[in-house]
Formats: sequence, structure tokens, C-alpha cells
Amino acid sequence: DGIYDIAFSVDCDKTAFDSCLSRGAESVQEPTAEKNDNGEYGKSSIKTYGDTIHSFIYDSNYSGLWAPGFELINLPNISRPDTALITIDHVVGNVETGKMDEWQEFYERIFGFTTFVRFDETDISTQYSSLKSIVVRSKNWKVKLPINEPAKGIKKSQIEEYLDFNEGAGVQHLAILTGDIIKSITALRTNGVDFLDVPDTYYDDLEKRVGPIDEDMAVLKKLKILVDRDEEGYLLQLFTKPLEDRPTLFIEIIQRKGSRGFGQGNFQALFESIEREQELRGNL
Repeated sequence: DGIYDIAFSVDCDKTAFDSCLSRGAESVQEPTAEKNDNGEYGKSSIKTYGDTIHSFIYDSNYSGLWAPGFELINLPNISRPDTALITIDHVVGNVETGKMDEWQEFYERIFGFTTFVRFDETDISTQYSSLKSIVVRSKNWKVKLPINEPAKGIKKSQIEEYLDFNEGAGVQHLAILTGDIIKSITALRTNGVDFLDVPDTYYDDLEKRVGPIDEDMAVLKKLKILVDRDEEGYLLQLFTKPLEDRPTLFIEIIQRKGSRGFGQGNFQALFESIEREQELRGNL
């Protein structure tokens, strides 16, 4: 019920693997290549936080289904609305107290990533708990990896709750990009996906906070979609409830209208929403 492998598509998995090991990364799987009638598929892996790994995948000349060993299966023909989801936008990790800066240094040293967002406990907090967060990214912006750690509070934070139930660091959530979040959320709700609740008061002064946007505010309120703006544009997003019976992995749906950031206002709203769910579970 979690994400084990955050994999990257690369031009040469051996080159990527060797480069990371030369900078101090720990090997999980040496480069291997499989050749068949569909072409060549290469893979290697290194360790990151918790039990999570990063794999390097070389499959530019591979025409098979996904990876060697995968086959098509016949499923019942069930009509479902199109969710309009496009690709992965970012992957968020939770790490132990005091470890966030270590993993920031890891990604900067091993991958040459840049840290471009940092939140501390004065930015993201409630009366009970708080967190610290950074975002590291590749130079071409294709890979974005936020990392959270607990900060001091009078009660157990949602990051600490995650670490307890996950038995250590791991992936907190996966963000999936859409080109039409209204269509996506409508379809996903129809398909039975449960999302975190957003109080109606969030929308009371939303137009004043974010300025003019293309979407109908009444529709956003009905679907409980969050909005935030920065100097480059705005973004819209919503978060599911945990996918399993443990308060660990969940999914984010995000649409970007110019903004490449993560929205401090929405980060705060997410933190508050998860804390409300945490209180209902009796873990606050």
C-alpha cells in the first residue's frame, strides 16, 4: 500500500547509475539489460529515503508493453468517464525529524538537483502541530521531489503519524497532472474516489486572494477544488483520502495555469484538512 520505486527514464541507465555511485549513492541493483523481439530494456537502481529506491530505466528502443514480463489481460468492458489525467507532476516524501536537510544535500550532490522552495514551521502550522518542507527539482523541471519532516508542536503531527504507520520514511503522496481539473475531479468522484473535505469558508474570499481565473468559482466550490496563485500564474489542486486503511499514501490531482510552484496557501489548507482527518482517527 505504498510506493517503493520512483523511477526515472534516462538515455543510458548504466551512465546514470555509475554517475550517482561516483557521488556516493548506494547501489540496490546493478545495471541489467534484457533483449528480446521487442528491443532492449535496461534497468538499475539506487537507494533513497526509507525503503524507497530510484530506478533508472532505459527503454527508448523497447516496443513491448511497459517492461519485459508484462502482458495484456482482458478486463470487463465497464464504461467509466474519462479522467483526463496526463502524467506525474511530483512525488512527495516524508522523512524523520532532522533528516530533511540531509536528503536535500543528497539530491543536490547525487543528482545535481536545485532546491527552489522551502517552508518552515512558521509557514505551515496549526495550533497543534507543524512541519518543515523543501522541494528539490531537476534543472529541466521534469523531476520535482518535495520532502517533509515533522516540526515541534503540542500534539503529534500528521507527518509523525505517517512515519509511525509507515514504519519509517517513505512516499507520502503522488501528484498527477491534468489539463482540465474540473473534468478530472468530476470523473474521479463519479468513479468513487474519496477526496479530503474543504470547508466552505475557504472560498469566502478566494477571488480576492487569487484574482481573476478562467474557472467558475461556484463550480470549484462545489467540487472542493483548491486554488493558489504566484508570480508566474496559478494552480488548482485537490487531494484524495488515504488509499488504504493506514493513513499513509494518497493522491493529488493538480492543474497548472502558469504556476510552477506549490502554493503556500494550499499547502496550509492541505495540512489543516489532513489534521482534521487525523483527529477523527484519534491520532492527533
